Formats: sequence, structure tokens, C-alpha cells
Amino acid sequence: MNTLDPTEIDFDSYFADHQDDGAKIKPASHFVAAVLDRFYGQTSEATWTPTGFRKLAGDFDLRPGELTIWAGINGHGKTTFLSHVMLNLIAYAQKRVCIASMEMKPVATMAKLAQQAAGVSKPSQAYVRKFHQWTDGYLWLYDHQGKLAASRALAVATYCRKELQIDHMVIDSLMKCGIGPEDYAAQKDFVDGLTAICRDTGLHIHLVAHMRKGENERVAPDKFGVKGASEIVDLTDNMVIIWKNMRKLDAPEGKRIDSDPDAYLRVGKQRHHPWEGSKAFWFDRGSQQFLETYADQPTYIDMDGVTQ
Repeated sequence: MNTLDPTEIDFDSYFADHQDDGAKIKPASHFVAAVLDRFYGQTSEATWTPTGFRKLAGDFDLRPGELTIWAGINGHGKTTFLSHVMLNLIAYAQKRVCIASMEMKPVATMAKLAQQAAGVSKPSQAYVRKFHQWTDGYLWLYDHQGKLAASRALAVATYCRKELQIDHMVIDSLMKCGIGPEDYAAQKDFVDGLTAICRDTGLHIHLVAHMRKGENERVAPDKFGVKGASEIVDLTDNMVIIWKNMRKLDAPEGKRIDSDPDAYLRVGKQRHHPWEGSKAFWFDRGSQQFLETYADQPTYIDMDGVTQ
């Protein structure tokens, strides 16, 4: 695990570089190589990256150069689910990941990831040490908590792609990016800036967003419930909503059916794939893992035989 210290890196220079758009009017034939690449090359369907969950494979995979918004009501598990996806990308696809959480300190992020990797609530000291070594060269954390100027967030993302060759960048969350909750124009401009970075560099950015809290959490939210400007959903490539099954969790003692799902992942938008829908998951609190069936047990990443 590596950390990015905002006091040691001139991120503003990367934001300035990002603003230099250059000439954008080109003859249509200029794009022939890119179109061929989409069918047969590095951005073809064969190069899409699975999330690591069997039931999502083929329906919801991750494509380079896209923006995905992960939304949910506070406490419903969107950050936990997303961290599990990032762990899978490293373990099974050897992707390079940076997590910029303005809501959790790096130690809390790494503790959760260690639990998910080990599949237990308290991994052994040897496993924790080996896990941290295992992340070197694949996982970076941006060490900043609290509000972050939107221009700085764009600069950090640009830096991560250009200097570290990051494949997947997590920004957690939109509400921490120095934009007022009612400043819809600034929110739109920020998300537009993120999509430009994705499109121009091939980076996949995962932006965490909160949902408006409705009168009844027992009703699953949809993509129109995301806090902020409506254009946010229009601009993003993919929209994913994580929702706890509150009907199960709120059931009186003795009437709760354990085999009912604990949570649902709902894909409300995919710009470049026709599937939209929901998948059920079961949550294991000890390992912080979302399981794909009621009968599943937590999995673990083998660290050269080190005991979990």
C-alpha cells in the first residue's frame, strides 16, 4: 500500500495540464484506428474487466475510460461493496487502484480491505503484514480527509493516471469535493470534468454519491434519488445503487427469514451495455463481504499460505 501526500505533490500542475484541450475538430477518418480498437483491440469487449462477482459477470463488467457512480443511502454498504470490488480487481485482474476516501482514514480503509481479503473479522498479524506487502505496486491511497476542492480532485485523478498508470480510481465522495449541496451547476461541471478525464485517458473513475433519504427506507431507491443535480446521472456512464433489504432487517424477532437477501445491487444505467436490473446479495458482517448466495461462505486471498 502506498499513500499520496498532498503536501509533497504539485497536483495543481496536473489540473492546469488537464485544461489544455488543444484542437478537437478532426476529420471523421481520423478515428478509424479507435473504432477498430473498440471492436478488436484494447477497448473491445474481450478486455472488459469482471467485478469478481459471478452473478454480475457478463451483465455488469468494468470498461476502461468510463465513470461509474455508486450510490446509496447512508449506511447501506456502498463503500463496503465498492472496496470489495477494488480488492477483486487487484487479486484477479492485476489492476492498479487508487482510493481517495475523504470520509475514512487510510488505516480504516486498509483494515476493512484486510478483513475482506482474509475473510475473517480479525486477521492474524502475519496475514495483515503479508497483505500490505501484497498491495505494493497495485494499491495507492490518497491521504486526505474532509473537504477537497473539486479542481484538486480532478488534478489527483489526472496525476494518478499519468504518473502511476492507475486503472481504477475511487473518489469517496461527491459531497466531500468542495461543492455545496444546492450548487447544481458546480456539481455538473465537476462530473463533466471527471468524464473528460475518463474519456481522454482510459482511467475508470468510481464516484461515491449519497441518495436523498426518503420517507421510507423500506422502499428501494432508483437513479432519480441521487443527491444533487439531475445532470449527474445523465453524464455518468454507469449508475449502481446498493440498498439494504430493510424489510428483512426491520422484521420482528422470530419473523425474520434468514434466507432472504440482505442487500440488492441495482444497475440503473449502463451506457455501453443493454443490461439493467438487480442482483441479490447476503452480507457477512465478520468478513465485510457480500456473498452471492445464502449458502456461500466468505472467501479469502491466499498469501503464500499465511494463516488468516
